[in-house]
Amino acid sequence: MTSTIRTLTVPLDGTAFPGGLPSFLVRDDVLCWTRREAGLAGFGEIARFTAAGPERFLEADIWWRHLVIEADVTDHVELPGTGPVAFGSFAFSKTSAHESRLIVPEVVVGVRDSQVWVTQLTLGDGELTEQSALAALDRWLGSGSADTPAAFATVTTAAADSATEAQQGAVPGRAGAAVVRPLPLAAGATLHTGSLSEEAWMEAVTAGVAEIRTGALEKLVLARDVVATIPTGVNAAKVLRELAARYRECWTYGVDGLVGATPEMLIQVEGRTAQARVLAGTLDRRDAHGEDGLPMDYATRVLAGSEKQRHEHEIAIQSLTRQLAPFSEAMNAHDEPFILELPNVWHLASDVKAELTEVEGHVPTCLALINALHPTAAVCGTPTQVAGALIRKLEHLDRGPYAGPVGWLDAAGNGEWGIALRGAVIEGPETVRLYAGCGIVDGSQPEAELAETWAKFRPMLESLGISS
Repeated sequence: MTSTIRTLTVPLDGTAFPGGLPSFLVRDDVLCWTRREAGLAGFGEIARFTAAGPERFLEADIWWRHLVIEADVTDHVELPGTGPVAFGSFAFSKTSAHESRLIVPEVVVGVRDSQVWVTQLTLGDGELTEQSALAALDRWLGSGSADTPAAFATVTTAAADSATEAQQGAVPGRAGAAVVRPLPLAAGATLHTGSLSEEAWMEAVTAGVAEIRTGALEKLVLARDVVATIPTGVNAAKVLRELAARYRECWTYGVDGLVGATPEMLIQVEGRTAQARVLAGTLDRRDAHGEDGLPMDYATRVLAGSEKQRHEHEIAIQSLTRQLAPFSEAMNAHDEPFILELPNVWHLASDVKAELTEVEGHVPTCLALINALHPTAAVCGTPTQVAGALIRKLEHLDRGPYAGPVGWLDAAGNGEWGIALRGAVIEGPETVRLYAGCGIVDGSQPEAELAETWAKFRPMLESLGISS
């Protein structure tokens, strides 16, 4: 066996896959990154890198560059995401025991605009041909080649139908502090609080506000977890399809049991252009029920008109732009945040765009940028070191990959890395751990922050079939 990675990318007939990338989310072990109908799906594994600790991003970057520097690449499409590709998920904390990872799949399907392609990747010696690439894809999808388009169309229709049905119902809100929450659950499922009870977590919020009022920090992000047990089993592929159908403006991700749909882009790199989407400031859409006027008017008034929400948002923007500036020769961001409308919540959002400059003779890679940017104030707080230490003291929780970078990169330096929010870790055939967090500033109210976590749990609860 050779140690040189070899890849072949060939176009597919896009008309055969009317549902786009979500059509390919048919296996529980799929690696995926998708928004609207575009994205990447990976199957199998030919190489893997794992690391932990403060150097995890740079160690992964070195491994990836060594793997692809002498790669034998035949690419008949030549778009971001073609050729050698790795999917990745990184721990939130440098102190976490959770292993960060890059995974190189055997087969990747990509959809971008009107183009669809398949890439076969190998470290072996066999010949790569269009026929071998299609055959490899067919093996992973587990269907006869003649019936493949029909199978994809059926899957996509089912996902869209189930998402529509789910959107017609209400979703769980905040209740009391019982260990098992009194929610209507799917097929005998149970839902338990995780590391902290609701009362204990609200006490942590109170303690965080007290620290902010001493002047030690401006903002703190506190997370909590709940654990769902589903006796009928967790269907990861169905979860991903539900998320992709409901939350089309988010980036749906799946890497090694980490699944979710994040509205926040940490960094997207295409050529020398980098972009990010920063969120801070949240309003549950259920709060608009009974309000006079249009819902978006209500969101604008409550979010954009709130000094607390705008202050939290400004901290997040400054955190990202300050860390990105050394890598940029030009940068621009919205003067005013806009309202991002999602099925469960509204957010204050800002998009940032930068033209990358050469640093020490080369354009920085995705992972080098992530190393500089993570963790932002949107998921940690500010100052970062003070907030990080307080998180470890108050949360009583190893976040693992929650709120860490998740996404993909290619050999040309392109990539998309979101923050793993609105997600969960599938811990076993019947067990899922869900995470949600809130930005705490002076003036934060524990009860309101707890309610916000339930609004943020909602995407995963819906996709698991846990809804009222």
